Amino acid sequence: MARLFHRFDCPCCDPVVARRREVIRAGLGGLLGLAAMPVAAQAQAVAAGGARVVRIHRVQTGDSFEGIYWRDGRYDREALRKLDVVLRDPSLDETTPMDPRLFDVLFTVAQRLGAGDEAYEVISGYRAPETNAARARQSRRVSRVSLHMSGMAADVRLPGQQAMGIARIAANMQIGGVGLYRRDGFVHLDCGPARRW
Repeated sequence: MARLFHRFDCPCCDPVVARRREVIRAGLGGLLGLAAMPVAAQAQAVAAGGARVVRIHRVQTGDSFEGIYWRDGRYDREALRKLDVVLRDPSLDETTPMDPRLFDVLFTVAQRLGAGDEAYEVISGYRAPETNAARARQSRRVSRVSLHMSGMAADVRLPGQQAMGIARIAANMQIGGVGLYRRDGFVHLDCGPARRW
């Protein structure tokens, strides 16, 4: 059974404060997402009521999620809970609330690539601090202050897409951090400040 941390365990996650943040994020995310999409995709998203779909397959666990995570101007809480479980730290079976803006990044990149029907293969999602520290000891390429620990990052592949192409599109969009791990064949995407490595 996954060890769950509830969304309301800290004062900043109070339901009233969280709801306000969701409304602001949804509005900003919607504007950024639509601005980054090609005109045809923008029209399709608006015609479909602006619903956003994400498809994720977790490599280590075999867990998957395919569905709408944002509709009618707000995030779907049940979908977010399911995504939290899929992107959990499998080494400790620990779950944390993932930042919904990460899914906006994944959605927007897939749309721009014309790969909206493909499932992301997630190599790494949330990492507990202990897991991240262990990985940082093994490799200099792992940041000791990784956004994976905040539920803001995922290391991904898209079938049929080259890692370099994903990284280039994501970096050009300037909607978060992008790291290309060419040798390992995956891309780090996050919803932090725009940067690349």
